[in-house]
Amino acid sequence: MNPVLAFVVVMLVWTISDWVAKKTASLLSSLFVASIIFLIGFMTGLFPPDLLTASSLLGLAGVVVGFIIVHLGTVISLDDFKKQWKTLLIGIATVVGIGVLLVVATLIFGTGMPRIDDYGQLLATGRDFMISGIGALSGGTISVLMVQEAALGHGLTTVAAFPVLIAALQGLIGFPLTSIILRSEAARLKDEYRAGRLEAPVVEEAGQASQGILPDFLRTTPGTLFCVGIVVLVSIGVNNLTQGTLNTFVVALILGITLRATGVFKPSVLSGIDAYGLMMLAILIMVFGPLATLRPADLLALAWPLLLVFVFGLIGIALFSAGVGKLLGYSVPMSIAIGLTSLYGFPGTMILSQEAAKGAGETPEEVAAIEGSILPKMVVAGFSTVTITSVVVTGIIASGIGR
Repeated sequence: MNPVLAFVVVMLVWTISDWVAKKTASLLSSLFVASIIFLIGFMTGLFPPDLLTASSLLGLAGVVVGFIIVHLGTVISLDDFKKQWKTLLIGIATVVGIGVLLVVATLIFGTGMPRIDDYGQLLATGRDFMISGIGALSGGTISVLMVQEAALGHGLTTVAAFPVLIAALQGLIGFPLTSIILRSEAARLKDEYRAGRLEAPVVEEAGQASQGILPDFLRTTPGTLFCVGIVVLVSIGVNNLTQGTLNTFVVALILGITLRATGVFKPSVLSGIDAYGLMMLAILIMVFGPLATLRPADLLALAWPLLLVFVFGLIGIALFSAGVGKLLGYSVPMSIAIGLTSLYGFPGTMILSQEAAKGAGETPEEVAAIEGSILPKMVVAGFSTVTITSVVVTGIIASGIGR
């Protein structure tokens, strides 16, 4: 496909999605609308399979995703992480809940689920699909890759494809559910703000302290990208040295937090540079990448295990996140929204939080107060669910595939 035409089509889809989100006061989030458009477009053949690749945005996203993760680390201070210890616990409980409920599903349906023939040689059982579902549903890209490696090691190609389908579909479920739940939480917070029980976050004044200690020539667009790029390269090096035990993005996030805490980087290091908007759009396009390879036949062949994974997974998310959140003093909507971050992670955590705040707040002060309450929780939640699963849980359970 012509690269310019592909780029224009992608921008049109995102423009429509933004317009619908604003018109529906974020009831239909931009991420959900874009997912539906891309899904229909790819499945009907309206969009060619190479649309996202031809637009060059996927290639750009592959380069800058680490940059955005470093930026994310500079958005929240160490004090914010200390304040969000409850969120971390809810996120961990969510991962446990997904695992427990999918194990229950395996015990109930494991022997009765259809056994899918992989090229007439090996048969994958329901247990294999549930194991791969735990990692894929509550983890990120690393989880999917770990599950695929284990499945392909036993020749289970259908099981290897299963987490990709989950990754392609979980946003379609997670985005609208979270959007609706966050709208409820945002409305509650608006009432809290008007009653004087919620304060707007303190905005740091512009000045030398908020600009970091880097010299002026490194605070330009190319200078900032150079510095952040060095951090990403260091993160990649650590990942390679530890053979993936310390994932690139986890290291990048930690370094971003550290460099903000030490004053090297300013808060939200990429904000204000000319390239930030395009970088964010490229990252968002990564969310829709798996939809380009999804076909109706794939959904039909794996419909039953997909249904079980999502039904039992969502029950696990709701029960465990709401239960632990209630014990820790969080509202039920906020707790469940934290749990649902396991379905998509960043950047959905940021976009949905901002959309909910803008949809509920009627003044800039109200929007700032609502966003200041929701966004830190959602960002930390995405880190605790997706990262913990990727590094720990999937590594433990993936060894059970094919046995």
